[in-house]
Amino acid sequence: ALAARDLVAALGGPRFPVAPGRRDSRRSDARDVEGNLPRTNMSARAMVRLFARKGLAPREMVALAGAHTVGFSHCAEFAPRIYGYRGASHDPRLNPEFARALQRSCAGYRTDPTVSIFNDIVTPRDFDETYYKNLPHGLGLLASDAAIWEYPPTRVFAQRYAANRTAFFEDFAAAMQRLGAVGVKTGRQGVVRRRCDALD
Repeated sequence: ALAARDLVAALGGPRFPVAPGRRDSRRSDARDVEGNLPRTNMSARAMVRLFARKGLAPREMVALAGAHTVGFSHCAEFAPRIYGYRGASHDPRLNPEFARALQRSCAGYRTDPTVSIFNDIVTPRDFDETYYKNLPHGLGLLASDAAIWEYPPTRVFAQRYAANRTAFFEDFAAAMQRLGAVGVKTGRQGVVRRRCDALD
């Protein structure tokens, strides 16, 4: 959380406080991730439900999706959109030129799973509102990005953030703070570790 805060600020994004001192879980299992984090091919409706179970509203979900203004995704995460999508050459929600460029760039992803693409191809090194501006032009890399634009209850926030960087930054900062308070362990729950990588 601290690293994310510092990276966002370093890339020109908003500054926000992070409450340190969360207790660690007594277990760590990859199987626990399923159902707790959005998948790259999720519908917006499903993502809204997932975030609601964590106490987060659609507005907060869309603001947090704005983190896709930086970073990258491996081709395997969106390959179904660009190769043989339901009998078509690509997902029709993608800009055709963008889809062809992705097909070329990801051609060897099966033999090299590290091949990846910036989430925001326009301003990949800036934390800004361009991610939202990309969506109506078919430049959302992941199916979940396109879904946010397609679903009216989430599109309204994407439109707001595309038009107003200040609104995005304010809502993103607030949502990150709320996200940091999800599932905080209290009382006898969890552990305070002497070593981060081991229970002791």
